[in-house]
Amino acid sequence: MGDTAPTRADRTAALLASGRMPVWLIVLLGSLSAVGPLSTDMYLPAFPALEASLGSGAGSAQVTLAAWFVGLAVGQFTQGPASDRWGRRAPLLFGMTIYTIGSIGCTFSQDIWSFCACRFLAALGGSAGMVIPRAIVRDVATGVQGSRLMSQLTLVLGVVPVLAPLLGSLVLGFANWRWIFAIATLYGVVSLVAVQTVLPDTLPPPLRLRLRPVEVLTRAATIARERVFLTNTCICGFANFVVFAYLAGTPIVFEKILHFSPTGFGLMFGINAACYIAGTQVNARLVGRVGLSRMLAYGIAALTISGVALNLVALSGLAGPQTSVLVTALPILGVMASLGFLNPNATVLALTAHARHAGSASALLGTLQFSFGAVSGVLMGVFSAVSMVPMALVMLAGVIGANLSYRLYLRHVRAG
Repeated sequence: MGDTAPTRADRTAALLASGRMPVWLIVLLGSLSAVGPLSTDMYLPAFPALEASLGSGAGSAQVTLAAWFVGLAVGQFTQGPASDRWGRRAPLLFGMTIYTIGSIGCTFSQDIWSFCACRFLAALGGSAGMVIPRAIVRDVATGVQGSRLMSQLTLVLGVVPVLAPLLGSLVLGFANWRWIFAIATLYGVVSLVAVQTVLPDTLPPPLRLRLRPVEVLTRAATIARERVFLTNTCICGFANFVVFAYLAGTPIVFEKILHFSPTGFGLMFGINAACYIAGTQVNARLVGRVGLSRMLAYGIAALTISGVALNLVALSGLAGPQTSVLVTALPILGVMASLGFLNPNATVLALTAHARHAGSASALLGTLQFSFGAVSGVLMGVFSAVSMVPMALVMLAGVIGANLSYRLYLRHVRAG
């Protein structure tokens, strides 16, 4: 009998072993990573319809969002260690199966509490898509090559927050909110088929870790104490802090202050996302010649200049329809572009020393990033958003935090 023909996953594994990552695989990993922002943003336009349909009071839709966020926090922390124990592929398949089941439950929920339970379940599973692709990148590349791959991953990931709310609004134009979760279900099924068909396991059995729950917590504490990881994770976290403030504040700034139409707001939102994506791609092209740490320094400098300029515009009262939209838009565009330099490089630096437990490190990084962003979201909810000032000040707090984290990183590097 002849040998069994190699599968598509086998051929992909051979490509990775030769040091090559095909574009379609980067698209797949980026699409899996995008499950979080897609499932968060796509149903935001449906909040009023959801509350009316499920017979719940005003504000109950925010409870469903909280259930999703709690599921992401718990799921990210557990999915990483699971991928270090059982490899990358099996936990990813299991996680996306749970995400699909949870999305089906959301589609057919008849009350707010069953909907919350299904959202929590979907988040637990979907967090695998947010954690494991970063660990896969760390498995196959580090240093400059790792930063290039992370930048390419971010290119795919950056498109989703732009398209998701627009897709949700489009669905609501011809169908009810349940179809949004039917689309999420289809997304889960397609992801499952793709992972099963073409994705190899990048963590071989000899490198897998058999850890008890207590050891998982101990390992997380050990990773968190490693200063390069901690400082670069804080840089990523404060970058997320800035992004959450931006997401919460821009509807007020562009629609209420600058009087953009919904279409104009969507266009401006897309331009900002394009600047972020452009930053990641410029980073990918330059990092080989300039180096990770220097590119990170450039990103910090650009973020600081843009964040300060944004606050000067806000505090001076220049933001408004009476002045050119560029006066308000340019600092925001600068902030978003600079984040394209921060995230890929800080992520790679954070994971560099954690090859054998990249899943655990990636999970802890994601959990902490999300926690920083959640604090930013709470602050934006507390402050009265009647002007551009609250958004600018909260974003500036994230800029200051990123600067302090970067200074601590430099101090550790110089100390040897």
